Amino acid sequence: MNSKAEKLEAFSRLLDIMDDLREKCPWDKKQTLQSLRHLTLEEVYELSDALLDEDLPEIKKELGDVLLHLVFYAKIGSEKGSFDIADVINSLNEKLIFRHPHIYGDVEVADEEEVKQNWEKLKLKEGNKSVLSGVSKGTPSIVKAYRIQEKVKGIGFEFADAKDAWKKVDEELAEFHAETDPVKKETELGDVFFSLINYARISGLNPDTALERTNNKFISRFQKMETIASQRKLVLCDISLEDMDLLWDEAKTFEKSEQ
Repeated sequence: MNSKAEKLEAFSRLLDIMDDLREKCPWDKKQTLQSLRHLTLEEVYELSDALLDEDLPEIKKELGDVLLHLVFYAKIGSEKGSFDIADVINSLNEKLIFRHPHIYGDVEVADEEEVKQNWEKLKLKEGNKSVLSGVSKGTPSIVKAYRIQEKVKGIGFEFADAKDAWKKVDEELAEFHAETDPVKKETELGDVFFSLINYARISGLNPDTALERTNNKFISRFQKMETIASQRKLVLCDISLEDMDLLWDEAKTFEKSEQ
């Protein structure tokens, strides 16, 4: 692994390259905070895919792409006379020190849960008007629900255990099945999802990771089913659902044999 001096040298070189690109490259010169935003989201999702696969070489590559965007935003901030990368890092350093009084102060904590509770309380001391003020509006729904629940847990608004959380799932499912109005039924479905996410979180499961793995598993099986159909000169849209189910089961069996 690289020494601290080598890490600092690499970061300094990145800043120099960013300066060169911003001055000399036609594409980089045109970019704005808004034009980069959707590209940043794309890079983060690509990093997420690599993390799910635990593909370390790909994680290294995607981390570099995300880091480039962070440096790019700081460069634009410096051009506007608002902040530069040093301001960004110094602000982060101060926040981390303030929110870890059990490391940099005299506060004692028993475990991870106390750390999380202190974190949310300290955020309120920083001027946040609500425990939920840090939840981004643009966060995907499953992740947003998880973060909401994590944050209110930090001040003690939490079911006693997973068993109690599942009772809420049963309650919401009953209300969903009892509702006949389409608009209200959709609302009830949202309550079911929210309660399921809460149960998963309390049980130590990540619902977003679970669903993404299921998405990937479905894609893999369906594409295998398409391959089998093609090998047999079958067109999926022309065969019956029963025949597609048989192909699906065959693809599933093939998948298990590869594991």
